[in-house]
Amino acid sequence: MRRPQVFRSIRFRLTVIYSLLLFALAGTALAITYIAVAQSTSPQPITQRQAKVYDGRQYVGTMTVADISQIEAAVNYNTLQTLRTYSLIALGGLFVASLGIGWVLSGRALRPVGAITRTARDIQATDLSRRIRLQGPRDELRDLADTIDSMLDRLDHAFQAQRQLIDDASHELRSPLAIIRTNLDASLIAPEATPEERIRAVAVVDRATSRMSRLVEDLLATARRDADALTDTDVDLTTVAREAGEESFVPDRPLRLRYATRPELRLIGDADALRRAAGNLLSNAVRLAPAASTVTVATGRTGSWLWLAVVDEGPGISPDDLPRVFDRFWRGSVVNGSAGPRERRTGLGLAIVRQIVESHGGHVAAHSTLGVGSTFVLWLPAADRTDDEPPPAAAPWP
Repeated sequence: MRRPQVFRSIRFRLTVIYSLLLFALAGTALAITYIAVAQSTSPQPITQRQAKVYDGRQYVGTMTVADISQIEAAVNYNTLQTLRTYSLIALGGLFVASLGIGWVLSGRALRPVGAITRTARDIQATDLSRRIRLQGPRDELRDLADTIDSMLDRLDHAFQAQRQLIDDASHELRSPLAIIRTNLDASLIAPEATPEERIRAVAVVDRATSRMSRLVEDLLATARRDADALTDTDVDLTTVAREAGEESFVPDRPLRLRYATRPELRLIGDADALRRAAGNLLSNAVRLAPAASTVTVATGRTGSWLWLAVVDEGPGISPDDLPRVFDRFWRGSVVNGSAGPRERRTGLGLAIVRQIVESHGGHVAAHSTLGVGSTFVLWLPAADRTDDEPPPAAAPWP
């Protein structure tokens, strides 16, 4: 047979503990008092004896008499008996009172837990906006509530980012799928389509599928970064920069690649992820740089921070758009003087760069002047970094 819910609660157990402790302390105090009184007074029952009474020489009779010391001992004995009786009565009443006091005290101590429980019960995966915001002294329960609120903030941010990613990804995939469906219905399946129309439809479908492939690849890279699946090793940033240049600098028009690097730039991180981040910056620079211009890859150190910069001579980014360049699925508007129309991108490249750098404890920055070019900088903590100074705000290059 299961016990009632109240007997299985923490409040009941705390009540019992409080009551037993209070009862034990009170009983100990009364016992010490009783023993001290008994030892100091030597109580004992009165011992009576018969004595003859004379009136002069004439015998009158007998009477009961006792010594003064015996009378004092008897008084002490009766007092001690009374003390014991009242002590037992007081202990019984104190036990009942201690149960009530323990119940009230445990209820007050567990009141914040009830607030935490009610809030947690009301929170759902689709609505993480509720917070505990526990008031009162800064004790362990307040710290617990603040920790849970901080965890809910992170979960809320993660769920919002996930929903935003799903919404944006579905929107981005809907367009190429619609293009493929339209060309299949209008040209490839239609019997009246001419060979030229079929060839043109195949080219359009090929571009759409290539775009979908890039989007899926970027989404997988984003998921891997969110999973924090990094392999930390000793990495040389200059080596990463040069390998990224060899792999990612593939221009479709005359462009020059220049290195301005320095050796012995050591950090702890994932070389493959950092190479992908640098490669994304280079691919972005190649896409926007005008013909016959120069793309520069530079590395260096400022204080305890290492930096990798990619500089292009492209159209630049407007000041209003600059804070948004690392957002997911953001694409800047075409600026006069740019390299001309390029293929449509997924809008995840720079967002992946930011994720990779921030997962290494670093910071990304973009500096740009319209009509002059842009500088993208990856700030990464050096392997021997000991201070907590943030990276500089100014561009380290040129």
